[in-house]
Amino acid sequence: MMLIDESMADGIVVKAWTFDELYGRDGQFLDGLDQRKQAFVGEVPPNFYAWTRKPKVLRKAARKTKGRRKKFPRLADRDAKACQVQNLARYSPGLSSQTPQRYRVRDSHKGPEVWEVRWHVVYRKTHDGRLVSSQCTLIVAENVRTGEVKYFISNRVPGRGGWTLRELLRVAFGRWKVEACFREAKEELGWDHFECRGWGCVHRHMIVTIVSQLFCARVRYQMCRSEVVTDAQRLTLEQVRRATNMVIRCIGLPRQVREAQYEAELNRIVYYQRRNAEASYHHRRKRFAAYRAMGIDPDTIKRVEPKSP
Repeated sequence: MMLIDESMADGIVVKAWTFDELYGRDGQFLDGLDQRKQAFVGEVPPNFYAWTRKPKVLRKAARKTKGRRKKFPRLADRDAKACQVQNLARYSPGLSSQTPQRYRVRDSHKGPEVWEVRWHVVYRKTHDGRLVSSQCTLIVAENVRTGEVKYFISNRVPGRGGWTLRELLRVAFGRWKVEACFREAKEELGWDHFECRGWGCVHRHMIVTIVSQLFCARVRYQMCRSEVVTDAQRLTLEQVRRATNMVIRCIGLPRQVREAQYEAELNRIVYYQRRNAEASYHHRRKRFAAYRAMGIDPDTIKRVEPKSP
């Protein structure tokens, strides 16, 4: 929450926060976002507990009883037991009988990803004295090809406050872009390759790595602004990094040697660009064939992300 507070103090405004299961299982973190009136759509584990009907909160005892004095406020006995979201998706009438909606959540270099989505209004347990949250949205998404199931919780409900299910899904599945940046930084720029004795050193290493990644991203954008995954002219971060290393290594070399090195690296980049484009073409062709076998046409399915120009 400290990072979120600092971001808000710096004037950064976001439409909604998103996070993975590690934060989704932390009820106090979710309460903190609610207290700050911040919208969120985050992934939660299958054993996350929720109610489909708002439980009754008792503020005082209904009558005098014998025995140990009960603490109040407390949940009514009949409502005290919540249910895991994986069981809600399987057995709750509001979800199990619901016809899934298909969404094209993203396009990768291997083709489109189509997920079937169901949602329902639920309530979660809080840790701030309220015991029960305001209305939340439980989203159950299943990959039609692999059968992978993801669960998301949001403190916004479709049809209220200008929110739609598509916008909630855009936030929920938008996390993969950030994860892709982290993966590239680790694999190509050594983001996680450090041996330090203190957090100050770690922070400096991360800052240098992030600046390097920003430089590579700027070069990619200047050299090729296309983000179409099948475009043969599209550069990868690894290609930009290798080309930059080549330029630095050749600074002190004679001109003829330097130009020969540049030519060799350029030929290598062109070769792998062609291979990447061919591999992407065949991956996408195979995936579209798999969708056709299931009777699905991805081009007619609603997109979560805006269509690329």
